[in-house]
Amino acid sequence: MIEERFALAASDALEPVIIAIYETQAEYRHLGMHQHPRGQLSGLRRGILTMGTEAGAWVVPADHAAWLPPRQPHYGYTHGAVDGWSCYISESACASLPNRPCTIKASALLREAVIRASRWDGGAMDEPQERIALLILDELRAAPVEPFSLAMPRDPRLLLIARALLDDPGDRRGMDAWALWAGVSERTLSRRFVAETGYSYTTWRQRARLMRALEMLAEGGAVTTVALDLGYDSVSAFIAMFKRMLGETPAVYFNGA
Repeated sequence: MIEERFALAASDALEPVIIAIYETQAEYRHLGMHQHPRGQLSGLRRGILTMGTEAGAWVVPADHAAWLPPRQPHYGYTHGAVDGWSCYISESACASLPNRPCTIKASALLREAVIRASRWDGGAMDEPQERIALLILDELRAAPVEPFSLAMPRDPRLLLIARALLDDPGDRRGMDAWALWAGVSERTLSRRFVAETGYSYTTWRQRARLMRALEMLAEGGAVTTVALDLGYDSVSAFIAMFKRMLGETPAVYFNGA
């Protein structure tokens, strides 16, 4: 049944307006770059999901969701065990929805409505189902955008640096060393990072570390190991950064304790 729904979600069929899927998986899963005519909203009840496009990447923790407009090339992968849900929305129904990829805070109402819709048979919707579909669209329109995204610079020299930092967020080289490595002046690197990503080089690197930390912790990494692997001078410095960015310590964020 899930395979049939994925096939329908990948088609350009106008009906049904939404196709919902809920699945549990126990291990890492990777989907390479692809696209489909329907918009896609994907979230989790448990675990961490990473999604991205050529322009940026999004880490999606539990209780959040990633939105991708129709025909947006993207990739995705999970980290360890997850309980995930997705809602594929017909292109015609996406006109009033966000026209750019983003991460949103998913309300409990939105999440449970999608999970309810995942039990439908995929055929024509009756009146109660149509009301739930409209509720999902309303909740998506009203959802606040959350800061789990990381825009990529367009300048080829800065893109080299950004990709190297994503590959190894714990690399301790300073901006001067990266500028020399990429063949760009430090002044140009600083100015263009802000212009092309919306963040200073230092803030961008911090966010890259945070995204990788979320992935590593979701995969079962110890806080001490994650902190040291990501280049922090101490575990307390890492915990302070995590709490400043997300409002909670890693222990509370992942375990509620």
